[in-house]
Amino acid sequence: MTDPAASLSPRVPALAALLFFIPVVVSFAVAPGMWWINYPGILFHLAIFLLVSKLDAPEWARAAGYGWILLDVTTGVMTMGNVAHNIAYFERYGGHIFAGIWFVTVSLPGSRAVRITGVLAGALLFSYSFVTRFVPAVALSATSPLILIWLGLVAWQNGVRRVTASRSTAALGATQAPALAGDRL
Repeated sequence: MTDPAASLSPRVPALAALLFFIPVVVSFAVAPGMWWINYPGILFHLAIFLLVSKLDAPEWARAAGYGWILLDVTTGVMTMGNVAHNIAYFERYGGHIFAGIWFVTVSLPGSRAVRITGVLAGALLFSYSFVTRFVPAVALSATSPLILIWLGLVAWQNGVRRVTASRSTAALGATQAPALAGDRL
């Protein structure tokens, strides 16, 4: 069977995830705790679901990415069904351990900007899961802008590594080089 997402570049799910995550981040300041925010939140995670397979990572890191998605989507559905915050959110924080592993692993071989934002976001997600009983949730808020920047970088670079025109020209050959030179995104 042919994979219908095989022809997608990393840019497509990264942009989709970015667009779905913006209202979630804005809601933290404007309308915290609103039930409807789970819908774009779930769509954000489903876009990340497609992105996991598009970025180079060992199988165990991809499994961590998929585990994060599974737990966070489940938590979103649980909160839409009025499951108590003190139950649902600890499942989410458990998923954030896997999110941290995935972010760090896929970001390490990336460009400097991807490495910095991805490793910081991953480390914060991972670490906060272990101190959530003692540290207020506002400590986790720094991850949101980092993830937005990281997704923007992944979309802009069409992956975690910036492909320079000279590297691309050498790989494609001289006949396709003029078309590539005009493609900056």
